[in-house]
This record gives sequence, C-alpha cells and structure tokens, in this order.
Amino acid sequence: MTGNKLALLGGTPLRNRPFTAWPIFGKPEEKRLLRALHSGKWGKLNGPEVAEFEQRFAAMHGCKHAIGVVNGTVSLRIALLAAGIRAEDEVIVPTYTFFSTASAVIEANAVPVFVDIDLNTFNMDPKAVAAAITPRTRAIIPVHFAGQPADMKAIMALARKHKLVVIEDAAHAHGASYRNKPAGSLGHMASFSFQSSKNLTSGEGGLITTNDDALAETCRSIHNCGRIPTGIWYEHHVISSNHRLGEFQGAVLNAQLDRLEAQTKTRDRNGKHLASRLAEIPGLHPQKRGVDCTRHSYHLFMMRMDAAAFGAPRAAVLKALQAEGISCSGGYGFSLHQQPMFRNKAFGPYIPKASAKLDYRKVSTPNSDLICREQCIWLEHGIFLGSRADMDDVARVFEKVYQNRAALKDWSRKQSAK
Repeated sequence: MTGNKLALLGGTPLRNRPFTAWPIFGKPEEKRLLRALHSGKWGKLNGPEVAEFEQRFAAMHGCKHAIGVVNGTVSLRIALLAAGIRAEDEVIVPTYTFFSTASAVIEANAVPVFVDIDLNTFNMDPKAVAAAITPRTRAIIPVHFAGQPADMKAIMALARKHKLVVIEDAAHAHGASYRNKPAGSLGHMASFSFQSSKNLTSGEGGLITTNDDALAETCRSIHNCGRIPTGIWYEHHVISSNHRLGEFQGAVLNAQLDRLEAQTKTRDRNGKHLASRLAEIPGLHPQKRGVDCTRHSYHLFMMRMDAAAFGAPRAAVLKALQAEGISCSGGYGFSLHQQPMFRNKAFGPYIPKASAKLDYRKVSTPNSDLICREQCIWLEHGIFLGSRADMDDVARVFEKVYQNRAALKDWSRKQSAK
C-alpha cells in the first residue's frame, strides 16, 4: 500500500461502500406495532407487549425481574431511590462515561464522587474506588463501557466489605457477559438504555434489572406513581412519578430482541478480529479485554492512539479515517467532572449543603483526561454487524493512514499554521 495517497490529500478512498445501517428493522416490528395500535391498548398497564419484553429481557440477562421505564437516566435514578439512597449520600461513579451516570445521582439528591478509569480497559479502576470510599459512601455505579463489563469481582468485593449497593450502568452492555454471567445480573441492580444509538433500541426507553424481590417491588412502585399491588388506584406510597414504558416501545423492543443474540455474537466476533489486526500497528491500543469478559457487546470499539508512536496527531488521523470511508470520532472531549454543570455546581434545588463544599475542579483523573484530550478513537457498533471482509477493510484503512503518517503530519502542521 506504500504510495497509495490518502483520500484526505487527494487520493482515492479505500472504502466506498456503506457499512450496515442502524437500526435494523422490518416486518416483525411492523406487525407488532400494528397489533398494538389496533388493540387500542397503548399503555403498559393494559397491554401485553411491555410485560412480554420485561420477562424475555430478564431471562436473557439472568435476572428474575425487569422493569421497563422511559429512558436510561430514569432507570438509574429509580434504582438509587429503591436502594434507599438519602440526601447527600455519596455515590462513586467513573469520570469516563456519559452525563447521565452522574446527573442521575444529583437528581436522587446524592453526591457523585468521581474516580479514574484503567488506562487500558476504559472502565472504573477498582483501586481508585477503594481509595474514594468514605463513611458517607452508599453506592457504586460501575459502567460497562463500550460493552465490556467492568471488573465486577473486585467491585463486588469492595461492596461486600463496606456494605454498599452496586448499580451496573449497562447502557452499552446488552448481551455482554462476565465470567459467563450476563451483564445486568452482576450487581444488586442494573440500568439499561434503549435510546436510538444503543445495541437494542426503540428510539427511547430504559429498564432496570434485579434478582432482589424487594428492590424489584420498590422499583415498580416508584415507576408507577407510588402504587403497590395490594393498594387501590388512587393510593400512592412513595415519592414517585409515571415513568412507565409504552406499548409501542415494547412492541419494537420485542422484535429487536429477536435479533439481539445473533447480532451480539457477530459484534463480538468482528470486534475480536479487528482488535487483533489493529494491535499490530504501532501506537494503536485497542481496549484491553481480560479473560473475565466472556462476551463483549461492542456498542463501541474503543482504542487509544499514542500520537508519538503512531507518527501523526489524533485530529488529523480522525479526518483521514473519515475521508477513507470510516465513521469515527474522538469520543468525549473532556472528563465528566469537567462538564459545566459540575464545574459550576448548577444543581438546582439538589444537595444544597454538600454543594457549598464541593469543588470538582480539584478532582484528579489523569487517565480519563489523557484519553479525552488526545488519545481515544471510537468506532460505532453498526460497523461490526458486517462481515470479516468489512473488518479487514477497516484494518487496511488504518494501515494506509499509518503508512502515510509523515504526509499526514505535514498536512496537519500546515493546517495549524493557517
């Protein structure tokens, strides 16, 4: 491939065919949606679709209970409330994750305590968790980032030692497994998201899983206006709201769930293959996968790029990849605790006493900061629903960019000088 000019610099793109489009849908979704429409039973409380989906999803993820809700942020907040989190209790969260992992803690009137991630796995570092535990700590929210389960053996050991609740943020981890146990069954509760980009989607939606009967009963009450099975309709027992998932979302999710097992196997197989190819290129470090990860759902394919070893800056590499036909991004621009809401303590009516003492500017998370600032590259999961030949195309594009690194570095320098 030497001498093959980069498309960014006027050459021919290596990949000119589209990858698998997301979402995938068809007659099964149409059939279920029309059946729900014509039934006139559009709400969870009087239709069959959500109940069926809850049962099937719970079984697939090794859990007795699943409670469908309107989105993944709400599912986290309900889980925190069900766990008995009180005002200004501390909840440990990783600093490399989406906003909702920590904003849900604020909305539960608790205090997020940010910890760094492991530089190689992108997941919460158990050593950092141990160092962050105080007498006020009540819960830990490990994120199975990109679809690789966190180090749950170590995290659950800490939870047992300190009597803490563990709520898995499994928004990326539909169908993933850890030591052959499904994500969602590893902690006391788990939160899933069905937002448009997720591996299992209905446009919007979320869900809580648990094997604890009492926690499930509390979650069901909170998501259904505080009602209980033995009460009357206008009887409300706890602070709550209507967070129920609707029948149209349930219909789509049932059809999508029929595809999830095969899709997850395909993503896992393709992700492994691409990781083995890219690891051969100097400066590229795909997300490290330990033996405990028995299935990766590859919501994202994550890698670090050491610009000095690769020979070109990340921003230029991203542009070169995109010009060659590979959809990619650098992911988060900065660590979560540096978001304006946390930096400015714009918490509204929540945690007023604690917020006076908080200063998230003092949080130190060098691994997360390094990845956000200059090293991370994300590939989205639709790419991994294709063939091995698709993976080889992706690898060849990276090889082409690497072989043209000197020209790309020169182009980047000229762009900066403009």
